[in-house]
Amino acid sequence: MDILIAIFPQVLVDGIALGFMYALIALGYTMVYGVLTFINFAHSEIFVAGAFVGVEVLLTLQAWGLLQDLHPVLLLLLVLLAGMTMSGVLALAVERVAYRPLRAAPRLVPLISAIGVSFFLQDVIRFGESLWRNAFYLTYPSIPFFDQRIQLTAFVDVPLKSLVVIVAAILMLVGLNLLVHRTKIGTAIRAVAEDQATASLMGIDVDRMIALTFLIGGAMGGAAGVLFGIQYSLITPYTGFIPGIKAFTAAVLGGIGNIPGAMVGGVVLGLLEAFAASYLSLLTGGAFGAEYKDIFAFSILILILVFRPQGLLGEVVRERA
Repeated sequence: MDILIAIFPQVLVDGIALGFMYALIALGYTMVYGVLTFINFAHSEIFVAGAFVGVEVLLTLQAWGLLQDLHPVLLLLLVLLAGMTMSGVLALAVERVAYRPLRAAPRLVPLISAIGVSFFLQDVIRFGESLWRNAFYLTYPSIPFFDQRIQLTAFVDVPLKSLVVIVAAILMLVGLNLLVHRTKIGTAIRAVAEDQATASLMGIDVDRMIALTFLIGGAMGGAAGVLFGIQYSLITPYTGFIPGIKAFTAAVLGGIGNIPGAMVGGVVLGLLEAFAASYLSLLTGGAFGAEYKDIFAFSILILILVFRPQGLLGEVVRERA
C-alpha cells in the first residue's frame, strides 16, 4: 500500500499528460463528425505527419548547430507551428481529394475512402523518409530544458515536458472551444453542422466551412503529433494507429461531436490507462502487467457503446425545426 501511495502523484501526472494527448487527437474526429457525421480514420496519419515534420525541423536545426542556441519556448512554438501547418494543409488536401467528391454518397463509402487514405499516407511517409534519411524510425533530439525533472515529493519527480504537454493541450483546447462558440467563424461552422442547406441559403459557404473544419482538426492533430514526439521520442509511420484508435475511443467516451467531451474523454481514458499500467501488476501480484493496459481502452469503448452510446457529456445531436 505504501508503494501505491508513493507513486500516485507521478501516475496522476502521466495519466493527465497522456489524456490531453488523446484529447488533442480526438478533436479531429469530433470536429469532422460534428459537421459531416462520419469518422475520419485517416486522422491518425495526419497526426503522424505533424510528428514527422516536427522531428525534421529539430534534426535540421541540430545539423545547423542552432538547436541549443534558440530559447526553448521559441523552439517549441516553432516546431508546433510547423507541425500544425503541415497537418492542417494535409487534412485540407485529404478533404478536397478523398471526401468532398463522396459527400453525397452513402456513409459507408467515405468511411472506406478514409481507410484507404490512411494506408496511402502511411506508405507515403515511409517512402519519403526512406528516400530522405534512409530510415523511417526517427528519434526526437533531446532538448535539455524540457528533460529537466521537477520534484513533487521526496520519492516522485516529473519531467518538465509532461507539464509542457498538459499546459499546451489545455491552451489549445480552450482556444478551440472559444473559436467555435464565441466567433463568427465558429457560428458558421455550427450552422453548417446543423443544416447545410439552410446555412447555404443564409449566405454561408458550406464547402469553405467544411474545409476549415478539416484544417482546424488537422492542425490540432499536428500539434498532438509534435507533443507526442517530444514526450515519447520515437516515431514511425505506424505510430498513429494505436493513439488514433484510443483517441477515437476518447471521443466516443466523452460524446462524439462534443469538444468539451473530447477533453473529458481523453483525460479519463489517459488516467485509466496510466493507473492500469502502474497498478495492475502490483494489485495482481504480477499476474497481469502493463501490457494489459490497452485492454482497458477497448473494454471502455465496448461498455460505452453498449450502455451509454451518447457518451459522458452526450453526443451533439442536430435539431430540426
